Amino acid sequence: MTRRRFAVRLALVTFIAASAAPAALAQEEEPAPKPAKLINAGDVLSGELNAMRLRDGKKGKRIASYQLTSEPHRLPPPNDLCGLETGPVTFQIVTNSDAEAAQLKGFIGKEISVKIEEVACAKDAGQMSEAVVTKWSVVTKH
Repeated sequence: MTRRRFAVRLALVTFIAASAAPAALAQEEEPAPKPAKLINAGDVLSGELNAMRLRDGKKGKRIASYQLTSEPHRLPPPNDLCGLETGPVTFQIVTNSDAEAAQLKGFIGKEISVKIEEVACAKDAGQMSEAVVTKWSVVTKH
């Protein structure tokens, strides 16, 4: 009886060890994050445009804001510490007028390219993206 239990336990331990080995190897072989491209004023940022629901902190008034999801980008100094490993992936597009909001409204959920004039790391509590684009212009619509 003892040998039989020992054989069953040995088989169980061997099975567990054999099934755990490939999982451990897979974790070790994860690729390192690829370095992000540097984005400067005048560069074009492309990605999917999404609408965000935000309220103004002072009056509680609803403001139009959009988020562009793109590949990782590093920001120029002094903002280069934004997202240390890969750089920001989400960019909040701030509208400064009703005309800018109307320009973006039709492209929600679609691919769009925007020329960046001014970009910085997100710092305020209301900013839901990793970086904030305050000056921009639409280049192309896909």
